Amino acid sequence: MNSAGFQKKVFLLLLVTVSLAFGWILQPFYGAVFWAVVLAILFAPLYRRLLADMNQRQNLAALITLVLALVVAIIPLIVISSALLEEAVVVYQKIRSGELNFGMYFQKMVSVLPSSVINMLEHSGLTNIAALQKRFSDSILQGSQSVATGAFRFGQDTVEFVLSFGIMLYLLFFLLRDGVTLSRKIRQAIPLGLEHKQYLFGKFATVIRATVKGNIAVALVQGVLGGIILYLLDIQGALLWGGLMAFLSLLPAVGAGLVWAPVAVYFLITGAIWQGLTLIAFGVLVIGLVDNILRPVLVGKDTQMPDYVIFLSTLGGISVFGLSGFIIGPVIAALFIAAWELFSSMQQ
Repeated sequence: MNSAGFQKKVFLLLLVTVSLAFGWILQPFYGAVFWAVVLAILFAPLYRRLLADMNQRQNLAALITLVLALVVAIIPLIVISSALLEEAVVVYQKIRSGELNFGMYFQKMVSVLPSSVINMLEHSGLTNIAALQKRFSDSILQGSQSVATGAFRFGQDTVEFVLSFGIMLYLLFFLLRDGVTLSRKIRQAIPLGLEHKQYLFGKFATVIRATVKGNIAVALVQGVLGGIILYLLDIQGALLWGGLMAFLSLLPAVGAGLVWAPVAVYFLITGAIWQGLTLIAFGVLVIGLVDNILRPVLVGKDTQMPDYVIFLSTLGGISVFGLSGFIIGPVIAALFIAAWELFSSMQQ
C-alpha cells in the first residue's frame, strides 16, 4: 500500500474524528455559540468602521461594538421577552380561574352556527358539541400552561441562562476582534477554488444578515400593529397575542393571520360585526401589507430565494432547531441552492 496515501487517509479520519468530538463538547452551548456568530456577522461592519476611526485598536473597537450590541439588540430583546412571559403567566392564571373562558367563546360560536353547518358537523362525526368544547378548552389550557411552565422554568434556570449569556458575550468579543483572521483560516482549509469559496461565504453572510434584520423588522412591526388593534378592540392579553403574532410572523404570508383571523371570525359569528370587519380590514390592508412589502425587500431580495423556499425552510428550521431555526433553515436552503448552482456551473 502506498505509504503517503495511507497516511493521508489516517489523517483525514483523525481530522473528522476530532472535529466531531469538538462539536460534541460544544453542543451544550450550541445556542450561545450560534448567536455569537450571528451577532458577530451583523455587527462586523460597525466594528470595522470603529476600528478605522480608532487607529486599529482592536480590543477597544471590539469592546465598544459589544456594548452597542448589548444596548441596541440584546437588552431590549430580554426586556420584551420578560414582559411577554409575565403576560403569559397572567393569561394562564385567568384561564385557570375562569375569568378568561375560551370554552364559553367556543360555545357562543357554536350556538349561532346555521343548521347547514351543524348538519355538516354531524355528517363528519362531530356531533358531540360538548366534547368539542371540552377538547377546545383543554387545548387552549394546555397551550397556555406550556407557555406559563416555560416562564417558570426560565426563572428557575437563571444560572444556566446567565452562563450561556456570558459565553455568548465572551465569544462575541473575540469573534469581532479575530473574525477576519478566523474567516481567512477557514477559507484556506476548504478545498475549493477561491472564487467558489468567496461565493459561498458571501451567500452565508448575506442570508444571515437579510434573514435576521428582515424577519425581526417584519415581526416587530406586525406584532406592534397587531397588539395595538387587539387592545383597541378590548381583547384580553393583547400584549401576549401581539407577541405571539410577532413570533408567528417569522412564517411568511400566513404567520400573523393565525392570530387575528380566528378572532375576527369569532367577532363576526357572535354578532360583533363592526369589530370583525375592522379587524379583517386592518389585518389584510395593514398587517398583511407590511409582510407583502417589507419581507420581499428585506429578505427575499438579498437572499434571492423564492417565497415558498423561504417559507418551507423557515418552518422546517424552527421545527428542527427551535427558535434559532428561523435563521438556520433559510441559511441551509441558501447554501443548498448555491452549492447546486456551483456544481451545475462546474459541469458545463
